[in-house]
Amino acid sequence: MPENTHFGYRDVPLGDKQALVDDVFHSVAGRYDLMNDLMSAGLHRAWKDVLVTAVNPPPKGRPGRLHAERPFALLDIAGGTGDIAFRVADAGNDATRVTVADINHAMLEVGRARAAERGVDDRVTFVEGNAEALPFPDASFDAVTIAFGIRNVPRIPLALKEAHRALKLGGHFLCLEFSAVDVPGFDAIYDAYSFNVIPAIGRAVTGDAEAYRYLVESIRRFPRPEAFAGMMRDAGFGRVSFERMSGGIVALHSGWRL
Repeated sequence: MPENTHFGYRDVPLGDKQALVDDVFHSVAGRYDLMNDLMSAGLHRAWKDVLVTAVNPPPKGRPGRLHAERPFALLDIAGGTGDIAFRVADAGNDATRVTVADINHAMLEVGRARAAERGVDDRVTFVEGNAEALPFPDASFDAVTIAFGIRNVPRIPLALKEAHRALKLGGHFLCLEFSAVDVPGFDAIYDAYSFNVIPAIGRAVTGDAEAYRYLVESIRRFPRPEAFAGMMRDAGFGRVSFERMSGGIVALHSGWRL
């Protein structure tokens, strides 16, 4: 019998999930970042700031001082619109290079256009690639990030192993993902907002309520932080930890290639 996986609350054949996810993000690519602002009331910006701080790219040198800036290579998986990539490029020195890998060409087109507008297309590059089979040699990157994307990968353990493989020895993996609210009473309010308000916003802004209904459902199906930490350890990461934020709405997961 064919292996099944989840697409929101639906069970679908494993081989079908990627195409279904691609359709979702193709539908909303042009307004994806705007929707993030509306759905989170701007909180996603603070969560991403915490992620970038944890990435800790080498800072710019003091003006007027001659020195060789330390190179730093980041791979951002499923970051097609470039939001994380641009933040890290802005925070890092001129030798910081960011590669964005995303399987969805519509998201990548948005990211490439934004990189050109910002004048950072020499430091941020976009590559079409599958998180389960990254098109990069072993030990290529100082850090690997994925923000709000891991839950959409059909085979999460494969993606974690690939992220581990792509890291240099001593490299840092960081995953920012929605989580389970852990504040009594707030969980019911959050569920009501998620299942009623977010699809309505999606319909008004992108014309696609179903895409955002899937995104909400996929959050609820994602493993709790403790279980995901175990998956990271199974993939080979050491010093695994996580930090809940905003009452457990999101969690920042951290692991190292040791």
